[in-house]
Amino acid sequence: MAHYWVGSNDLSHWPVLTGNVDDALVFKTGGSTSQGKLAVYTCEEWHALVSTFGASISSQLNNSDRVANLFFSGDLYASFLFIHDSLAHVGQSICEFPFTGQVELDVLADAIAQHRINVLAGVPAQLLRFAAYLAQHRRVLCGVETILYGGESLFAPQLAILADVFPNARIASIGYASVDAGLIGASNRDCALGEHRVFEQQTLLEIIDENTGEVIEECDRTGLLVLTNLTRRLMPLLRYPVGDCACWREPAATPMRKFALKGRSAHSQRIRVGVLSLFTEEIHKIVLHAARSEQWQLLIEQVGHKDLLSVMWVPESQLQTVEPARRALREALLAHYPSLDDLSREGLLELRVLTCATTDLKLHPRSGKQLRVLDLRVYDVPALEPV
Repeated sequence: MAHYWVGSNDLSHWPVLTGNVDDALVFKTGGSTSQGKLAVYTCEEWHALVSTFGASISSQLNNSDRVANLFFSGDLYASFLFIHDSLAHVGQSICEFPFTGQVELDVLADAIAQHRINVLAGVPAQLLRFAAYLAQHRRVLCGVETILYGGESLFAPQLAILADVFPNARIASIGYASVDAGLIGASNRDCALGEHRVFEQQTLLEIIDENTGEVIEECDRTGLLVLTNLTRRLMPLLRYPVGDCACWREPAATPMRKFALKGRSAHSQRIRVGVLSLFTEEIHKIVLHAARSEQWQLLIEQVGHKDLLSVMWVPESQLQTVEPARRALREALLAHYPSLDDLSREGLLELRVLTCATTDLKLHPRSGKQLRVLDLRVYDVPALEPV
């Protein structure tokens, strides 16, 4: 997939594009660092995207809902604008409060009570940060009836944290999309957490065996999720790996066939941890420069409400002590991804930089290739009972 993005920062010469970038919107994908790549939509394509996604959100909302939009904006980041424009196309009469993710938590808590806001929409990391603030100040918001999350999965320990301060809230995905791939999956009331339905008219979704390329049709067999977008012409996507693994939940002939997410792909170029995007090629350069090692692996685990991020690397055999290299590697990672430090201070993430032996690095069970990413988080979260 890396070759697809070569030259994407020069829209005048990027060979992927089929025309001039004139009547268009430009966003940054993977905007956590200055190396973010650009994604482009014509205005017509953007309208089709948000109107379709907005129609899908309708199943999660009711007339007279008052929705706090807590997604993030700025620096060509798409999520806030995407949700804002999508909410304008839901089928119900709703009222949106466009706070963005940068709103101060005390201001947000007071506004929810004052304006009778009953729906929160945001990324899990921001929602958990808000929940931690409420718990610290012994506040419970009983008026929140629905929490819609997007951009990252929610895990069982995190659900319990949200339930403590939002005891009457039903929690569901707002839907599955990305600025690079566009529409991926719709979230309906019959979807458990982590499950979505295919946008049949807009996308062709396939689940393929990562090792053989075989297209998987049977249920409950995990493979790599790839997407062909049927509506975008300026920036075409054909069998594009979205970076997640998934499995089918319903037979092939089922309309809007349901699928379940099963974690990040071991060969994914981008890894989402909370609001942070990490890129394997960037991490490789950092490990090579700071620790002089080609052998490394990234482990992602869930411990309580916290993400545990472990960078495992094999030190050079001639090193008498590894501590200087380990410290240099940690400092280089924090310098490149400053949000790691922010999330650590907020208690949402722990970064570990650990040495290991070559034999400790996990290999693909069939191909024997070294895996760059091991996502060990548990994605099979049971559906919550509606309140």
